[in-house]
Amino acid sequence: MSSAHDFDFFHGAWDVHNRRLADFLDPDSGWQEFAATHRCWSLFDGAANIDEMAVPSQGWKGLTLRLFDQETKEWSLNWSSSRTGKLFPPVIGHFTDDRGEFFGDDMLPHSRLRSSGGTPISKDVRVRFVWSGISETTARWEQAFSVDGEKTWVTNWVMDFTRRAAPVSGTSGA
Repeated sequence: MSSAHDFDFFHGAWDVHNRRLADFLDPDSGWQEFAATHRCWSLFDGAANIDEMAVPSQGWKGLTLRLFDQETKEWSLNWSSSRTGKLFPPVIGHFTDDRGEFFGDDMLPHSRLRSSGGTPISKDVRVRFVWSGISETTARWEQAFSVDGEKTWVTNWVMDFTRRAAPVSGTSGA
């Protein structure tokens, strides 16, 4: 069962290897790969946390605010990007053993679908986040979208986290 300390593993500094589909709904669109740095810290005695991910090569940052609902024993994960400054709709879920699954609904502009005026048409998507591979030094996050009522999923973003080594005492870290 989920608890207010499910994300304690994530506190601290991480290096991140990202793989993301060029088109979130097209599994044949090709993968983009890029590095990021990440840091996460605890709030509310573990029942909340916030993180920030910096992606210098692409010129943006992202953040996630995670909140544990004491009544439902579920987490809400709320993402925002410096590109928009807006919160995306949350995904909600829980951990079972060392695997977390979180679901939500969103609208996604689809680059291949256009109105008669040429503007992208948005599609309703079901969103799934999965946390797995959790250890002292590693973790994996995956995002997938479904447009057919969860019959099929397109995994479109994978982040592999590696904990940054703490600086050795007495060194400048340079």
